[in-house]
Amino acid sequence: MGVDLGDLIITRKKISLEDLSGKAIAIDAYNAIYQFLSIIRGVAGEPLKDREGRITSHLSGLFYRTVNLLENGIKPVYVFDGKPPSLKEAEIKRRMKIKEEAVIKYEEALRKGDLEEAKRYAQMTSKIGDSMIEDAKRLLDALGVPWVQAPSEGEAQASCMAIRGDVWGVASQDYDSLLFGSPRLIRNLTLSERRKLPKKNVYVEVELELIELDKVLKELEITREQLIDIGILTGTDFNPNGIKGIGPKKALKIIKENERLEFAAKKLNVEKVEELIKIREIFLNPEVSLDYRLEWKTPNINDVIGFLCHERDFSETRVKNALERIMLGIKEAKAKKTLEAFFE
Repeated sequence: MGVDLGDLIITRKKISLEDLSGKAIAIDAYNAIYQFLSIIRGVAGEPLKDREGRITSHLSGLFYRTVNLLENGIKPVYVFDGKPPSLKEAEIKRRMKIKEEAVIKYEEALRKGDLEEAKRYAQMTSKIGDSMIEDAKRLLDALGVPWVQAPSEGEAQASCMAIRGDVWGVASQDYDSLLFGSPRLIRNLTLSERRKLPKKNVYVEVELELIELDKVLKELEITREQLIDIGILTGTDFNPNGIKGIGPKKALKIIKENERLEFAAKKLNVEKVEELIKIREIFLNPEVSLDYRLEWKTPNINDVIGFLCHERDFSETRVKNALERIMLGIKEAKAKKTLEAFFE
């Protein structure tokens, strides 16, 4: 779910993959893998599987999207979630209930022979298992792409890395990284260039967006702490329902009039204010690790082919072609760096 700040973001800079060339980008791994599991499916909504019935949709998305990034000279680092804060328990249960209900509706749609409806509900049933995470990390190792295991929230860890300057920005579909303090949020980086509108046979272009925290705060005339308070009033993963009847724009007005969450909560007769303050603390002082190392290496072609093609039944021709694109991208990036150094 994440916090809903979309209506408040005034400036969204349209960028291209070329604009990110040479930059290290921290990617919310769970966010991306959920996208791949949801989108990469068959006609009736079934996920891709190998001959032994193991799901491979996430590997397909992770591999080909990462190839695209590396080919364009981008240096991705994937950040994986750790143990969620206890306050997230309600949101986790809510998501599980939605998935359980979607499974029932998916099966009903299949019985009716409505494949379009079946696929729509199938996308809502995606679950990330431990084996999927292990497979994803194994693939990234083979590709020479670093990954970081967060002790808790992945977006908090990624934002910490951006604040420290170890990465240029954070890539995610959620806006939470802005609350965690990332100076830059890149949206749509792990999505395909086109997507189908729900319930319509219409496709729209998906553009990369850059949102900069300092510009958001300046345009809204608030502090980062006030942005967090707005998120809490609207609803976060730690209080999914927020305060009843309050959306982003109303929350902005309330915080501007009352300055702080505590004062606003008193006027709104909100109970359990202490719990809301704890949520603010999660965003201001999240549990993160500083013990990580970012190193991009040349892909181990044999390992990639052995894993994807020999173990998971990927097309060897397609995988080899993709790897050639990576190697060409690395070669061009080195040549560009050498040329730039020559003219310095």
